[in-house]
Amino acid sequence: MIEHAGRPERAAEAIADALAARRPLTPLDPAIAPADPAEGYAVQAALARRLGAFPPAGFKIGATAATMQLHLGIRTPAAGFMMRSGLLPSGSTIPFRSWLTPGVECEIAFRLGRDIPPGDHRPEALAEAVAAVLPAIEIVENRYQGGVGIGTPMLIADRFFHGAAVIGADAEDWPAGRLAGRDLAAARGRMTVNGTLFGEGQGGDLLGHPLAVLRWLAASPAAAVFGGLRAGQVILCGSVTPPAWLSGPAAVEVSFDGLGTVTTRFT
Repeated sequence: MIEHAGRPERAAEAIADALAARRPLTPLDPAIAPADPAEGYAVQAALARRLGAFPPAGFKIGATAATMQLHLGIRTPAAGFMMRSGLLPSGSTIPFRSWLTPGVECEIAFRLGRDIPPGDHRPEALAEAVAAVLPAIEIVENRYQGGVGIGTPMLIADRFFHGAAVIGADAEDWPAGRLAGRDLAAARGRMTVNGTLFGEGQGGDLLGHPLAVLRWLAASPAAAVFGGLRAGQVILCGSVTPPAWLSGPAAVEVSFDGLGTVTTRFT
């Protein structure tokens, strides 16, 4: 235990220990457990520092679609930092047994070309900050004893189910003007598992437009505790389908109209 450490650091240590041991995360001692989302983000920032991921390689935003909020029983999105080691190229092969109850999600992602300071920003300004839009598969884990019953502050502290992300190639022909328009909201995404369609949705399912997700993130406590968003970071805008929880090795493909395809295989 870290001597004289504050509550966020002690909670981050407990989470990091569970991650390293690949064991389910149990409720923390109330003396150090985050009591609300703001404390959850403070723990998350302490965890990023502990894991050498500050500043992070990017962020995932979960529960941006109404179907996901209903699935998780929450009313607002939540963000989690991503580590560089967890950003994988399309076609990656992943050992299934290295995960605790893994699942996959169907995502639109941005790669930032400019820094975005914390605070509210116009969609047009955010579009100018996006260097590329691309399809992605988020790998999520239900590594919580009791699932969502562990509470939203703890889910936030532990990056809200995030495990890793498989990133597709940059889509072509998405200038800022088109990005801020309805084209991206209308882009339909599909996810197949072992060749069978699991689910589909469209960019507009994500808070009405993927740029609205980026706007939410920039104004969120996550951006505040991490000092804003930075050029080069990858932002996952949330899944247009519920997660597909995997029971064994599987081939996964995500495609979005106009954005292309990304694949991964669990072996």
